[in-house]
Amino acid sequence: MGSGEVMNSNGLISGQGMGIFCLPARRTFPLHDHPGMMVLSKLLYGSVCIKAYDWVRGETCSPRTNGLAGTAIDGIFNAPCEPSVLFPRSGGNIHSFTALTPCAILDVLSPPYSDDLGRPSTYFLDFPIPSLPGYAWLEEREVKLPCDLVVKGAPYLGPPLDVPDDDLC
Repeated sequence: MGSGEVMNSNGLISGQGMGIFCLPARRTFPLHDHPGMMVLSKLLYGSVCIKAYDWVRGETCSPRTNGLAGTAIDGIFNAPCEPSVLFPRSGGNIHSFTALTPCAILDVLSPPYSDDLGRPSTYFLDFPIPSLPGYAWLEEREVKLPCDLVVKGAPYLGPPLDVPDDDLC
């Protein structure tokens, strides 16, 4: 893969999605969400700055395109480090990655993105609120990804994984 490209593979386990974000130093994968999804993230190598938000709870459970969000994570992570888990309403479900050194981040999603099932991929701009530290106003970006950031799909070619449904939390 070239610099700034993202490898994305679906179908690892039925109902799951997997992506590996390979970023050169100083490259940012924009602020994006995981509506109604759990995400297991693991920094495989390198150093990364992660900025993550959760929506301030409202009446709606449907995906949002703008609104008030609270900071969940704003820090630097160096491999090796513990994996993190994002939940549908907590843990930093809306996040961005900025590579401080070349890095790779593994994401396993459950369930995967699906426009048809109300789990679209949405990208955001954040506007911190100086009078309200720890909060920002998020607005959907018109341009989803920078033109020089490429997401490539690839099938999973490893051995078949047979995981009983009751083993998946």
